[in-house]
Amino acid sequence: MSTKHELILRYIEGLAVGEKISVRQVARALSVSEGTAYRAIKEAENQKLVNTIERVGTIRIEKKKKENIERLTYAEVVNIVDGVVLGGRDGLHKTLTKFVIGAMQLDDMRRYIDAGSLLIVGNRHKAHELALSAGAAVLVTGGFDVEDDAKKLANELNLPIISSSYDTFTVATMLNRAIFDQLIEKEILLVEDILTPLAETITFFPKDHVGHFNEVNRTTAHSGYPVIEKNGKLIGIVTSRDAVGKQESELIEKVMTHHPITVNGKTSVASAGHSMIWEGIDLMPVVNDGGILEGIISRQDVLKALQMTQRQPQQGEKIDDIVKNQMKAVSEQPQNIEFTVVPQMTNQFGSLSYGALTTLLMDVGNRAIKMRKRGESVPENMTIYFIKHVQLGSVVKVEPRILHMSRRFVKVDFDLFSETELIAKAMVMYQLFER
Repeated sequence: MSTKHELILRYIEGLAVGEKISVRQVARALSVSEGTAYRAIKEAENQKLVNTIERVGTIRIEKKKKENIERLTYAEVVNIVDGVVLGGRDGLHKTLTKFVIGAMQLDDMRRYIDAGSLLIVGNRHKAHELALSAGAAVLVTGGFDVEDDAKKLANELNLPIISSSYDTFTVATMLNRAIFDQLIEKEILLVEDILTPLAETITFFPKDHVGHFNEVNRTTAHSGYPVIEKNGKLIGIVTSRDAVGKQESELIEKVMTHHPITVNGKTSVASAGHSMIWEGIDLMPVVNDGGILEGIISRQDVLKALQMTQRQPQQGEKIDDIVKNQMKAVSEQPQNIEFTVVPQMTNQFGSLSYGALTTLLMDVGNRAIKMRKRGESVPENMTIYFIKHVQLGSVVKVEPRILHMSRRFVKVDFDLFSETELIAKAMVMYQLFER
């Protein structure tokens, strides 16, 4: 049976794109408290089903697919630029394909404006009408108002006119940053991107017998299987280790592992993989907020996903990417790394930041381990027990040394030099993530 929270989310998902909703309306429609409705609407906002705009309200927007996540809705634009909607409110749910800065003559502007774009311009009234007639929305910078004819046209065409007090350069920078951030988000693999869905997952019920499990296990040879109730709620997991030596007539509920470790579809693959290593498990059920099984992920799924992401071109550059781009292998000792301290790697005092240093150490250690042993590794703990000031522009050499390697753990020691001076010492413990 679905929870009230799930019912509200399904209700919101079923609304027409562009429809306005409110806490009171949802509470009345589904006979729930306003507090329950408010929490569900907030969750819908996290899932990008709705967008809340100050002085406008909450509207249903089209949920963007991963491949189109870099597109912004006009509703999101309003929030990014602290804007005010002057007209065309009914079009706020639409997505924009590009934005155009109107720093040109009207005749030249026609070549760049097309349907689905956003014209960023000041108080140029002719340009406003030109953009709307071409199927584009308008973002007026400098906090200016627009003429009534433009507002009327915007309402007729359902194309928003947004006014922002920021200047054109600032607005363009803010939108560019938002698209850039979404490109990074697009690159982050989530569990929902790699899971084996419920329809393809073999499951057992608590009243099934071990004999039935043995038959299934002989044909599939999987490492484990979720155990669910009739309503799909996960209650356990059963593996061949649980069933070995048990009577064929024994019930699954008697031998299964109760309250297994689970993961949510919105969790990153990297985080799920770390949990699997930490807990020493090969299979992890994926459940929703109500505990209903949505699918499973295996250690092999996670490993393949991590290897795939490393081979993908990066579209949005993160701080980690900036740090790693500075790293160069030392030719005579390829396990050693040199890097130059650039402004993005410094703290407020112009010295190498602790965050940049830890990123470098973890990546250099991973490289050293891969040169010795195939497979992925995940840092478990780190100790930096000596560090000196490293100023901007310094060239630093990192020398990793594997002290001990077992089947599951690797201990790596690091020395960092600037020219010939020792500037830092550290030790990192890694867990090996093998097939």
